[in-house]
This record gives sequence, structure tokens and C-alpha cells, in this order.
Amino acid sequence: MSLMTAQEADYGQTPSQTVGPYFAYGLTATQYGYDFDQPFDAVLALDTAAGHRIRLEGRVIDGDGNPINDALVEISQPDGEGRYPQTPEEARAMGFRAFGRVGTGTAEGNRFVFHTVKPGAQAPGEAPHINVIVLMRGLLLHAFTRVYFSDEAEANAKDAVLQSVPAERRHTLIAERVEQGGAVTYRFDIRMQGTDETAFFDV
Repeated sequence: MSLMTAQEADYGQTPSQTVGPYFAYGLTATQYGYDFDQPFDAVLALDTAAGHRIRLEGRVIDGDGNPINDALVEISQPDGEGRYPQTPEEARAMGFRAFGRVGTGTAEGNRFVFHTVKPGAQAPGEAPHINVIVLMRGLLLHAFTRVYFSDEAEANAKDAVLQSVPAERRHTLIAERVEQGGAVTYRFDIRMQGTDETAFFDV
């Protein structure tokens, strides 16, 4: 009996695969009412964190303009003085966790909401910003982007990363400041496709 070589074999097309939606259960269990802990949530800044308290909120929007109800948004940022904690002990001392994670399936309008502080610049010539990762079903590789702030126009104009984005697309990385009852909210919708698609980075 002869064996078929790899060149002779016709295995047909490999079935397509997708991702999730397992993120809610595995990564934001408490948010979705599952009975086990999640290591990170929507709160990055505790009472002792350095910086001005803000809310970052928005939606993840598909190519048809509809909010996605099972996306997962992760953010990382320094505190208001531009510092990242280097150890869990330092994070506790600073009252700042530097990392947050939230799903889009529990808030009204499928919004994500983070409670944090406005980040300080980490280096001269760099504008304050928040790093963002988006995961969702059908997205085989997570997407990376950044949030800059509408009230930091002078710093934004000098930021090398933001200026590397084509001028007509830079506005997709700018969160708009809104005053709500004395609290500062920045609104930032992440558009995965279509008109005004958010600028994503190869990381």
C-alpha cells in the first residue's frame, strides 16, 4: 500500500474560524453577573490617585453605524503625573491601577464607561493620551488605537504619533470633552469600519 504525499492530497478548504464572543465570560465576569472574580474592571483611579477625575465613555460601532453589544475594550494609561506603577504594591500606594477592561453589553446604548484620571504626558513633546485595545467576535486580531483629548490642542499638534496619522483622519482619535453636572466626561466612539473609521495602529 502506497502513502499519498502532501502534494497529492486534497484536503479541501479548512473551515473558517472566528473569535468569541467569549470575552464577557472570561474577562469581565463580574460585570456580566457571573459568579467569579475579574482582575480588572472599569475603575482605574481610586480616591488617592494623582490627577483630575474623568469618565471616558463611548461605543464600539460597526460598519452599518450600529453599536456592538459584545465588544471588549481595554485601556492603559499613566496617572495624572505621567507615571505608571511598576509593581502591584506601587499601584496600591498610588491608588492607580493603570489598566481597565469593560464589555459593551451591560450599559445603556451598549456604551463602555471607564472611571479614571486624565493622564499626564510621559515625555516632552508627547500629548496626554490613553492606549486602547478592542476585541470582538469575528475580529481575529485585536485592534490598537489611542485616545487624545480635545482640550489639548497645543500638545496634540506636537505629538509625533498623532501627527503621523493622515490629517483627515486625526479627528477619529480625539475624545470630545463634555461637562456633566460638574463631572468631566470625554466621549470617544470607536468606529470599526465605514465613514470616519477610527485610525488603528500596527503594533
